[in-house]
Amino acid sequence: MKNEVHVYSEIGQLKTVLLHKPYHEIENLVPEYLERLLFDDIAYIKQARIEHDVFADLLRKNGAEVLYLSDLVSEVLENEEIKNKFLDEFIDEGNVSSVQLKKTLIEYLKNFETKDMVEKIISGIRTKDIPEIKNKSLVDMVNEREDYPFYLDPLPNLYFQRDPFATIGSGITLNRMSTITRNRETIFAKYIFDYHSRFKGVHKWYDRNEKYALEGGDELVLSNKVLAIGISQRTTAKAIQSVAKRILGKESFETILAFNIPKARAYMHLDTVFTMVDHDSFTIHPGIEGPLELYSIRMDKDNSLSIKFEKEELSTILSKYLDLPSVNLIRCGGGDFIDAGREQWSDGSNTLAISPGKVLCYDRNYVTNEALRKNGIEVIEMPSYELSRGRGGPRCMSMPLVREDLN
Repeated sequence: MKNEVHVYSEIGQLKTVLLHKPYHEIENLVPEYLERLLFDDIAYIKQARIEHDVFADLLRKNGAEVLYLSDLVSEVLENEEIKNKFLDEFIDEGNVSSVQLKKTLIEYLKNFETKDMVEKIISGIRTKDIPEIKNKSLVDMVNEREDYPFYLDPLPNLYFQRDPFATIGSGITLNRMSTITRNRETIFAKYIFDYHSRFKGVHKWYDRNEKYALEGGDELVLSNKVLAIGISQRTTAKAIQSVAKRILGKESFETILAFNIPKARAYMHLDTVFTMVDHDSFTIHPGIEGPLELYSIRMDKDNSLSIKFEKEELSTILSKYLDLPSVNLIRCGGGDFIDAGREQWSDGSNTLAISPGKVLCYDRNYVTNEALRKNGIEVIEMPSYELSRGRGGPRCMSMPLVREDLN
């Protein structure tokens, strides 16, 4: 097996992909804490898991090896020394209130087999899971009186594997998430890329201890020369500039196109409003076209960044930097205001390219899917009754690790 990642496009044949199948962490969502945990609704987990299995099977049937996050992490944590280090770091970042509670949580978790322990960490630890803590601190006692139901919060967003890290070329950005709620998710990727025999030593273009927020849903590999990164609700311009200094001029990458998109929940990442579906075709939500600002970032000969505000139309800018005679922007909802707004809410623009011109989409976005087909794109639909409640589509739920190079 290769011990490296390899992604130089958004559309090359997908060969290896990382997923997380949601489970008990979704069942630990309650209305009172939805905003804290970045959710708008609560999925019926039995149906959501059925839908996720269909998703994974479709990927396999189309030539992709499917890996699961919990399996890779469990393999790493079979080493007792690494397990201890992981638990120490994870619980510290879980805002645990006292040294005694931390010790109790570690003892509790180490009673599980490794795979079950990983699942328990993801699902969250309820206060009722540990009936008694000896030698409680004042902080522990005060927290108990406040009746918060978790010692460790669940990680319901983890099935959106696109965000904690992103594969670019033969390296990754190990991201700093914009919220404390999600930043613990990146610890799993840290241990995979630091310790797993298949992936350890992969180069990091960015690391989780950086100052500025960067999330994978904002990172697109448009070609082996051009990246697109969104300045969004979840990714800062400062983070993009840091990535640019480290990646431009390395490997084959020459340009970053920074898309400044509206800072709103409906447009939280660039890939919720813009994805690549073929060599010269893209989906786009028409709601961003008016307010969209775009900047090109390149590296000068003296190793300083050259940043330019691009004044032309998006299609012209993409044609120029991708060296294409023209590009086709396929609008979510067929460009209709009502249809686009409705289907954008359930990620009509969030397509996952399996190969050039062949994409996986939620079945509920039938207007957008038909628009894609009319533009020559092969659309494979997957059920989305429950998975869509998390506000993320097929691209959000997957992290490509290996794609074939384009001819």
